[in-house]
Amino acid sequence: MADTYVVSDVHGHLADLHGELETAGLVDAEGRWTGDDATLWILGDLTDRGPDGIGVIRLVRSLQEQVPQQVRVLLGNHEALMIGYRLFPDSRFSEVWFINGGHESDQEALTDDDLAWLRALPAMASDGRRLFVHSDTTDYLEWGSSLDEVNATVQRLLGGDDADEHFSVFAGLTSRYDFAREDGAEAAARMLETFGGETIVHGHSIIGTLVDKPSYAIDGPITYADGRVVAIDGGRYDGGPLLLVRLP
Repeated sequence: MADTYVVSDVHGHLADLHGELETAGLVDAEGRWTGDDATLWILGDLTDRGPDGIGVIRLVRSLQEQVPQQVRVLLGNHEALMIGYRLFPDSRFSEVWFINGGHESDQEALTDDDLAWLRALPAMASDGRRLFVHSDTTDYLEWGSSLDEVNATVQRLLGGDDADEHFSVFAGLTSRYDFAREDGAEAAARMLETFGGETIVHGHSIIGTLVDKPSYAIDGPITYADGRVVAIDGGRYDGGPLLLVRLP
């Protein structure tokens, strides 16, 4: 069986992403795919906070072009934020984008083709066993009752010219901790029953906040909510590791 890897919340740390992929044998020094039939899932938040968000976009897009069926990329709240600021710079997106670590250099280098690619990213996906999402939220349920319906709804909202509808996508993806609450296992079960799969894999909320540890002390993913949820964001922007996780 082919290996499956997952990474999330790179936040502009291009050197870390390239290094982790190269160490795992998925790319060479020039960024060419060397992972044979492995699958790589990237769960959003490519940009902001770190030094080279546009460089991360370029690498990820290049890998997806090389092996489109094996490199799968999801929409994160920072992609929604980047789109919103690009399209509506005089709206509330402007202040929120800067507060959340946006870099003008990323926006300046973003092409219309990059923008179209970002707007077309799916919000969620599945490999049959696992449900992949960016955010640890049940807000996905507000966008539909199937993977296709959710993705179609989000792409319709981001494909339009209504700033409030764009902001609603950002706000939904910014929600967090739904699986860490007292009824978190039930919330996860509801998501899996609706969208399919045995386990939810997410980024967004850094692991340290889920286990009450500083990010520098994190050394791997965690499983919680009665085994229904796996968190993989080591908190790179917060001084933790960028985790490239090989799923069992």
